Amino acid sequence: MGNSVAYPVYRTTDPAEAYAKARLLCGLLARRYAEVRVGAELGTVADVRRMAALLPDAIYDHTGMRTHPETGEFLYFEADVRTATDAELGAAVPLEFVCTELPAAGDEEEFVRAVGAGPASISWEGCWPDEPELGSHASPKYDGVQLVLNSDECEWSRKVSEVHTVYVHVTKFGDAGRAERLAAAIGGSVLGGPERGC
Repeated sequence: MGNSVAYPVYRTTDPAEAYAKARLLCGLLARRYAEVRVGAELGTVADVRRMAALLPDAIYDHTGMRTHPETGEFLYFEADVRTATDAELGAAVPLEFVCTELPAAGDEEEFVRAVGAGPASISWEGCWPDEPELGSHASPKYDGVQLVLNSDECEWSRKVSEVHTVYVHVTKFGDAGRAERLAAAIGGSVLGGPERGC
């Protein structure tokens, strides 16, 4: 969704409820692209094992930069998450992957269940209907829905929280009126000011 403007429109401590609200919003898109993008931080070996079962080909790496203690060179996670031992994974966590496409339609719910306590995100891109009478127009490059798990910020990897937040992305300039209408359609409300989309 590029540098869109995102508005938080629903928060809950129940990830299944947050997912259901995000899917309702997806149904309001005039057009939704097939691609679904995800990212997550994985804090435990069990988290990595669950996610690797769903996304074995994602590019996993250390969360934050790690350097070799003697040479100062950057260290990358190079093991295969499918075959790495628990000891190898235990020494490597936390791991992350960002902007990976889900391999099959319908895997979003599996992704929600696989996420542990670390922050994660699912993004559905598309465009909202034109509403010229309300001054709202589709913005195919920037419109969409985002579910942020275990964080209350659109830039989900910066802050861990015990809540799950649903965002609507509306143009690169923002459209508070559209955000309010979309929030109302799912029984929510705009919960804060606009945030920079990621």
